[in-house]
Amino acid sequence: MAFEFVIFDLDNTLYPRGSGVMEEIGHRIQVWICDQLDLGWEEATELRYRYLRRHGTTMGGLMTEHNVDIDHYLTFVHDIPIEDYLEPNLALADMLAGIPLRKAVYTNATSEHGRRVLEALDVADHFERIIGIREVGLCNKFNREAYERMLALLDVGGEACIMVEDSPRNLPPAKALGMTTILIDHDEGERFIDVPEHCIDYAVDSVQEVGKVIEGSLKDDKNGP
Repeated sequence: MAFEFVIFDLDNTLYPRGSGVMEEIGHRIQVWICDQLDLGWEEATELRYRYLRRHGTTMGGLMTEHNVDIDHYLTFVHDIPIEDYLEPNLALADMLAGIPLRKAVYTNATSEHGRRVLEALDVADHFERIIGIREVGLCNKFNREAYERMLALLDVGGEACIMVEDSPRNLPPAKALGMTTILIDHDEGERFIDVPEHCIDYAVDSVQEVGKVIEGSLKDDKNGP
């Protein structure tokens, strides 16, 4: 099957790790947990790491183990001044323009946050769809069902998609659905996660290298076995 879509994760994928965006979101998650669950800072940190390992995201743990207002949580943690951290990226725009496939963003964050990030980077026009956590029924990428819902929204099969991610833990469900996977500059702190090698088709240092990887994949796809 020929490739049709390249689907990009958002945070720490379309912009470099360490920009400050995820650090600020992480800070706001801590503040929210401390306030809503009446925990100290260290207790909140411990809870977050436990939920990340067990449920894939902090929100996944909060939904499973607590009766909390998830809409309030999502609004609060993403309420940051994106323009203070990101700026237009012409090189990224050029790379995206050179990929002859349909493009979408799929994120564990909200689609509203996704839109603001794309606009800050000045690349929103390159994507036809932004799919966030609400659009897939609050199911995070740790679960195969989340990817199934995302693909259904795009009306495309997994074999026709290339998934670009910075988190290795999110790739096995994508690979199980037949997607070609590209891992970007993943967090050293995620090395404790045992991800089978076959779940990662390509690994690159930055999003700027994705265009060349896809160019090679399209040539291989055209030439066949």
